[in-house]
Amino acid sequence: MDFLSLGALVHRLDPGIIPFRKATHCDIHVSGGEFNCAANLSDCFRLKTGIVSAMVDYPIGDLIAERVRAMGVKPFYKHFKHDGVHGPNMATVYSDRGQGVRAPVVFYNRCNEAAAQLKPGDFNWKEIFSQGVRWFHSGGIFAALSPTTAELIAEGMKAAKAAGAITSFDLNYRAKLWNIAGGPEYAAKALDRIVKQVDVLVGNEEDLQLGLGIPGPKVQAANKLDPSAFFSMMRNVTEKHPQIQIVATTLREVHSTNRHSWGAVAWMKGKTFTTPTCELDVVDRVGGGDGYASGFFYGLLTGESPQEAVNLGWAHGALLTTFPGDTTMSTVEQVRAFAKGGSARIQR
Repeated sequence: MDFLSLGALVHRLDPGIIPFRKATHCDIHVSGGEFNCAANLSDCFRLKTGIVSAMVDYPIGDLIAERVRAMGVKPFYKHFKHDGVHGPNMATVYSDRGQGVRAPVVFYNRCNEAAAQLKPGDFNWKEIFSQGVRWFHSGGIFAALSPTTAELIAEGMKAAKAAGAITSFDLNYRAKLWNIAGGPEYAAKALDRIVKQVDVLVGNEEDLQLGLGIPGPKVQAANKLDPSAFFSMMRNVTEKHPQIQIVATTLREVHSTNRHSWGAVAWMKGKTFTTPTCELDVVDRVGGGDGYASGFFYGLLTGESPQEAVNLGWAHGALLTTFPGDTTMSTVEQVRAFAKGGSARIQR
């Protein structure tokens, strides 16, 4: 496999622009920060990918497993039986899209979630990695679910390093999840052990401060698209975690729910790379960051130059916001065309 993720699979209920208190129907999107990257890299970028996760044997689990197959992602599941009443469950994310001046609202039902019960020893990493894995990825959302999930990520990272895989971690700091777990201090302690084994880190200034306990930037950014504050933190990041080779993030200025200015940056072994800025007409913003990470990882996996890798991530993340749902509906040809300055002129 080119790419293997470890994380929770979830289903997102999406009533579109209607707030939940007035909703009469919902679309269902299968998601998960870690899964999204594996799905994008398989479906758009045509790489061989897999997901290590929990699966509950009941109709919602069947729905999610079908979508995993449809995106071409190879599953490695620990199966749980549902008792018909209490679970364990596949988590539900509720997220309307907002509209104009009204922001999207996201909340969860992760009660008795099967993925939170995953623990070290649940997967035979030696067997999984014996098939050959080039890149191993996980993230902060999965780490926040329980003390055992953070330990499982650390175990997986150790096995990945032993197998010679590149390791990456998306901090994806979610205050609602970490506040339940124990807050920023607990998060920094839990994530520190994981990040010690990471080569490529994804996260913005807030993720780095809250997720890793790294002091904030001394440089004041001129605006939300100015990467100077992000780059000013790299010395603090590498002093705490000198093995990290790459740190990357998106830059986004939200003018309204449906109009964003979009850019991306990466720090790679002391060098900095930035993308152009484009104006997005957003259909669904959820998953845009994972879209950037996916395209960026693809560029690195296929030997593109650092600048081209950043541009591919930026282009894919931009395109992903034009689709409903959390995962891609784009093609690699569309991504490459946009990365090179393509336009929205009709393709005949």
